[in-house]
Amino acid sequence: MRHDGPMDRTLRRRYSTYEWTPVTDGDSGAFVHLLVGPRSNLYAKIAPAASDGGPARDLAAEADRLAWLADQGIPVPRVVDRGADADAIWLVTEAVPGVGAAEEWPAHRRPAVAAAIAGVARALHELPVDKCPFDRGLATVVPLAEQAVAHGLVDLENLEDEREGWSEQRLLAELRRTCPADEDLVVCHGDLCPNNVLIDPDTLTVTGLIDVGRLGRSDRHTDLAIALRELRHVEDPWFGPDCVESFLERYGATELRTDRIAFYQLLDEFF
Repeated sequence: MRHDGPMDRTLRRRYSTYEWTPVTDGDSGAFVHLLVGPRSNLYAKIAPAASDGGPARDLAAEADRLAWLADQGIPVPRVVDRGADADAIWLVTEAVPGVGAAEEWPAHRRPAVAAAIAGVARALHELPVDKCPFDRGLATVVPLAEQAVAHGLVDLENLEDEREGWSEQRLLAELRRTCPADEDLVVCHGDLCPNNVLIDPDTLTVTGLIDVGRLGRSDRHTDLAIALRELRHVEDPWFGPDCVESFLERYGATELRTDRIAFYQLLDEFF
């Protein structure tokens, strides 16, 4: 399926020497293309300039966060180009080497992959939270969840098993009922699932974090809830209880709040 046309005309002229291939996976809300060139590969994310503000706003937010993370020494794709014209807004980044942590790794390597995810989570969470310019605290994200309900944006066909069949209003009522009174604020990725972590297949070290549009000051359980939810799956992304143990051991001593884990997993349903 091709996503080209007037929307990406400017970029296609600018990167005319590259071979463009649509990328169909991912949930960014923007059209994504792999650009294969003679010396390097790039990724282009493109959203309509006249969209409702969601995808276009998200691209601008991701570009700002990538630049900030790079300045903090966190491995992320380098921003090559960002801009807009009358038809589109775009973000072009260098392709990062490595393999997605969600790939089907050999069983004996999976705990080390889980530990690598924990290591980059710890690196993020140890950044000076007062220096982070991006707010993803409850005062910001709960209204965003309410807006998602108001605009019918919650994917009710993709809820976790324990919430299968729930309505948007039931989800929102439970979110409000269980919302914590305080927050253990750190710098969080915001969507720390294995799909968003790239790993060197030889050294099993993290080569890059991607899809960082939700990064900001948030309770550490924002990241822990999503990572632990994904790592508990034995199939796709192929981890399991031993990988949960490996993640927690590498992340280090912290008091895990089961109520917060449950709340932030619920909050993720809205985005």
